[in-house]
Amino acid sequence: MKTIEEIEEEIIGEFEIFDDWMDKYAYLIELGANLEGVAEEYKTEDHLIKGCQSKVWFHAELKEGRLYFTADSDAIITKGIAGLLIRVFSAQLPTDIVKSEMRFIDSIGLTQHLSPTRSNGLLSMVKQIKMYAIAAETQTNK
Repeated sequence: MKTIEEIEEEIIGEFEIFDDWMDKYAYLIELGANLEGVAEEYKTEDHLIKGCQSKVWFHAELKEGRLYFTADSDAIITKGIAGLLIRVFSAQLPTDIVKSEMRFIDSIGLTQHLSPTRSNGLLSMVKQIKMYAIAAETQTNK
């Protein structure tokens, strides 16, 4: 199983292939299109990410000490961003998620090339993932 840092390095490498941001946006859209999505039962107010302009649902499940995420969005680029986050953090230990610095976000230039509302949404998604991890940590440490 790959570490968060190893997955981040892969993503950084993938984004380096593209010369301009239109290609990177196209790649994000492709990632979103390939995202499995979240089960309809989790498309509720409880799973909605606050602070996103578009609707984004995240669901986390703790299995055998690891967190598994699913997500969906009604906006294609946002769905791609959610897909990136899931790729990095799904199947990881809650402690590793909490400690993660998420340097891939700045390394690929994501925050600089998103609109302010999408950047806020990205931060809200990251915050929610960290909150799920903190909650899972307390569950596993009981």
